[in-house]
Amino acid sequence: MHIEIERKFLVSSDAWRPAHGGIRYRQGYLCTDPQRTVRVRVGGGSAILAVKGEGDGLSRPEFEFPIPAADAEELLARCCLQPLVEKYRYRIPYAGLLWEIDEFLGANRGLFLAEIELERVDQPVPLPPWVGAEVTADPRYYNAYLARHPYAEWADHDGGQQPGPLL
Repeated sequence: MHIEIERKFLVSSDAWRPAHGGIRYRQGYLCTDPQRTVRVRVGGGSAILAVKGEGDGLSRPEFEFPIPAADAEELLARCCLQPLVEKYRYRIPYAGLLWEIDEFLGANRGLFLAEIELERVDQPVPLPPWVGAEVTADPRYYNAYLARHPYAEWADHDGGQQPGPLL
């Protein structure tokens, strides 16, 4: 079992953007229960089925299994919640850590999130200048939430990085 330890932040500027493109991902959810999520993700030449358990602060159990691409495509089309969560993911090194910036597409277009995966909960994290408010504890920024409540539908969405309704 792998324990995922992750912090999430809004992105406050375009200063992070590299000259090269990111990797496009499409992901769908078979289960978005707060105690567990089951996700299918296709991108970067792989297809993964992931099961994540209930979180405890910054950490939660995570199990990932490679699956055949054809099976993943069928699951995305026939079994997952719609719309799918689509995004480009960029990997940006900063101060010895590897940040992942997600530029959301489709129904979540306009949302940019920066994530950093840590080795331990108390690990110090030097914040890059393009990182804004921390949203780690805000479930509205979980991909499973975005699958059910796309960013474009948030009541106070004005094209900026505003939090949406907590439902």
